[in-house]
Amino acid sequence: MNAIAFDNSYARLPGSMHVGVAPTPVSTPRLVRVNEPLARELAIDPALLTAEVAVGNAIPAGASPLAQAYAGHQFGNFVPQLGDGRAILLGEVVDVNGRRRDIQLKGSGRTPFSRGGDGRAALGPVLREYLVSEAMNALGIPTTRALMAATTGERVYRDAVLPGAVLTRVAASHIRVGTFQFFAVRQDFEALKLLVDHVIDRHYPQLKGAENPALALLDAVMEAQAALVARWVQVGFIHGVMNTDNTSISGETIDYGPCAFMDAYDPGTVFSSIDTYGRYAYANQAPVAQWNLARLAETLLAFIAPDREEAIRIATERIEAFPAIYTKYWLAGFRKKIGLVSEEDGDLDLIQAMLDAMQMVRADFTVTFRALSNDEEPEALRDWLPTWRERLARDPQSAEERRAFMRSVNPVYIPRNHLVEEMISAGVERQDYRPFEEMLRVLMTPYEEQPGAERYAAPPAEVDGGYRTFCGT
Repeated sequence: MNAIAFDNSYARLPGSMHVGVAPTPVSTPRLVRVNEPLARELAIDPALLTAEVAVGNAIPAGASPLAQAYAGHQFGNFVPQLGDGRAILLGEVVDVNGRRRDIQLKGSGRTPFSRGGDGRAALGPVLREYLVSEAMNALGIPTTRALMAATTGERVYRDAVLPGAVLTRVAASHIRVGTFQFFAVRQDFEALKLLVDHVIDRHYPQLKGAENPALALLDAVMEAQAALVARWVQVGFIHGVMNTDNTSISGETIDYGPCAFMDAYDPGTVFSSIDTYGRYAYANQAPVAQWNLARLAETLLAFIAPDREEAIRIATERIEAFPAIYTKYWLAGFRKKIGLVSEEDGDLDLIQAMLDAMQMVRADFTVTFRALSNDEEPEALRDWLPTWRERLARDPQSAEERRAFMRSVNPVYIPRNHLVEEMISAGVERQDYRPFEEMLRVLMTPYEEQPGAERYAAPPAEVDGGYRTFCGT
């Protein structure tokens, strides 16, 4: 492994889909962290991942740096041209498991899509995305990954003057619903057809030869998004900015801007400072996913059926099936969280009654489910517990098997918001990355209780109602 084996399929697509652009050099780059296990998974020698590579000062042989074109609905408002304004795709590698993966620099300078922005990233959001994306991976949730973080030695200007940084992000791809929207709004059906074929080849090869490839792709993306969002809510994750340009076609979690984890259970929880009306609140994430998928369906109408009205009818029928698909994943996940392996008609009501009881007293989401896993009796669930035990008695597994099963799906540790902020402050204000490293270490085994890590399992001293997150742009 003396070179990175790039094989850049997206760069081989027509030029309307991307613009070649090199990262803007920076003055004094310094590595904050290299994810060596991920590097080896990508068949990359970690020794090749230097500070110069991490910030884009040095371009590895075989890379084809480019900015991808896409559009998107941002908080419901359509913007016909967005694109990579502060990210540059270096290229693609095929990992040791045969999976094609993008390697992208985020915060690497201006591109033709920057729209007046500086193309840079601040250190705080880079640390947040590194830690949270790796934590999500450890939780078993499909996500982009973090390969490197590095400081640039330069300043970026937001509400304050902040240290600059670059994140090296790894993804199954960076193709989004907004990528399809970019070509649909221009009525570039040739590019759309190429994009459909490329996505099927790359992400859904089982669909090759489908009678209606575009419709089969819509179904596959809908299934992937339903499964993904169900996994989010099962750990209390709130994405914060579920725009169509942040909705990955591959079904991975992408773009950790104003994301956060819910402490006290409340379906209306919103953390993002820019989500004024709660569009992307915890409980709204599934309806928003359906809305985003409807926007994807609109881009595919010409390929779903020759007659537009018929295409709309077929697509609408598919999109209207989303709630049932989502509920299937939601119910399967929450059954596991309360220790059920069999299925009964009343399970949804049982789970909802638990969540209602938690909401009544604003019980901590993660602590409550983990306590249940350990056969503790959370006060918030006192009236609910007898009904739960009656239901457990009809399940085939032993109490010991159930406890082990529940502990495998109910984490002890999540990226607690107050600790994430402490970690960011230490890195930004004092260049002290020890809290980052310690928190990252704990979050790599989130389902196992770790001696000495009690503070990472504890909720904040005060309820998190006033906590706000920012997108970092």
